[in-house]
Amino acid sequence: MSRKPIFAPARLFPGVQRRRSLIALYAAAVFLFWAALYLYVPTLPLVARSRTDDLAFVGVILAQYGLWQALVRLPVGIVSDWSGRRKPFIIVGFGLAALGAWLMGSSADAGGLLVGRAITGLAAATWVPLVVVFNRMFPPEDAVRATALLTFVASASRMVATGANGWLNGLGGYSLAFLLAATAACIALLVVLPAHEEALAPRRPAPRGVLAIVARRDVWLPSALAGVSLYAAWATTFGFFPLLARQLGADDVTQSLLTSLNVAAGTIGNLLAATAVLRIGSKRLALLSFVLLAGSTALAVPATSLAPLYMAQALGGLASGVAAPVLMGLSIQKVAEAERATAMGAHQAIYAIGMFGGPWLSGILASAIGLQAMFAVTAAGTLMLGVLGVRLMERRQDG
Repeated sequence: MSRKPIFAPARLFPGVQRRRSLIALYAAAVFLFWAALYLYVPTLPLVARSRTDDLAFVGVILAQYGLWQALVRLPVGIVSDWSGRRKPFIIVGFGLAALGAWLMGSSADAGGLLVGRAITGLAAATWVPLVVVFNRMFPPEDAVRATALLTFVASASRMVATGANGWLNGLGGYSLAFLLAATAACIALLVVLPAHEEALAPRRPAPRGVLAIVARRDVWLPSALAGVSLYAAWATTFGFFPLLARQLGADDVTQSLLTSLNVAAGTIGNLLAATAVLRIGSKRLALLSFVLLAGSTALAVPATSLAPLYMAQALGGLASGVAAPVLMGLSIQKVAEAERATAMGAHQAIYAIGMFGGPWLSGILASAIGLQAMFAVTAAGTLMLGVLGVRLMERRQDG
């Protein structure tokens, strides 16, 4: 009895015969999905701040996005592998993205913002099956390159979405960005809905097997480093940089430009990662990204004008753009295709802890010692943990 090949993209959706059509279809859906999650992000901290005077609670609201991803992403990966299906999870995720954006845009209090942000965190957990579906369109040895391409599409979407935020706020107030985000999510759902999915053979989850994947050092160590990188990003760009920028005189358009600059630099970082990984190597690229990320955060410490924040956003975005695909690709590179959704779920659940911890702990620190002192602590911690983690990966490789 012949065995079905693992790499058979044309069989995933019989109605679409060409691999390029599959890639374009999911790239469009991914673009709309991330636009739905980021159209309101540049000024979301300001909206939260307008609903509460407590910086710690602002951090709690912002942390919901990462918290629910940390809780749900691994189970999504496990159940996706178990059922052999990816598309139902993707459709549900797009629907949740629309619901969360609508709820935040229509809410008049901090509680509604918190619930809506939690729902968008659940939506973002469907990045697990999206990444796995996209990776199936490429040979296993091209995992890093495929992930870099998908991350580039996501980054381009975030760049457009965050860049439009300030203009949208001026056009229709803060609620308009939330409404358009909900609309983008609905369109993404319609884009992917007609695609027929041929399911993989169901795999009953074995607790020991799941634990074995999560316990693999080549899975959890790159994932932990990704968590450190995202801790810094969500403590700064998507956390408390907007509040510092407002103190330094930034209006909504400037806030949008600052965030868009970070995302644009991240997009460049994605492109560089896809080619530089072949010349420099994954470990060196990861180390460079942490040095740049710590340095960018440190620039905000003595800032008395917006100029250092522009530099910080550019360097931080470049660093994050390099780190994300490299660390994500490393975490699944040696994992069998049938177990990749579980491994990707583990990777994203672990790094989502950083997305939760960044705004949460930073909000507590900012309340206790002030914004700029908090950035100093974040920079030092990012550098130390990043260097230590990369050295551990190198030591494992040498051994």
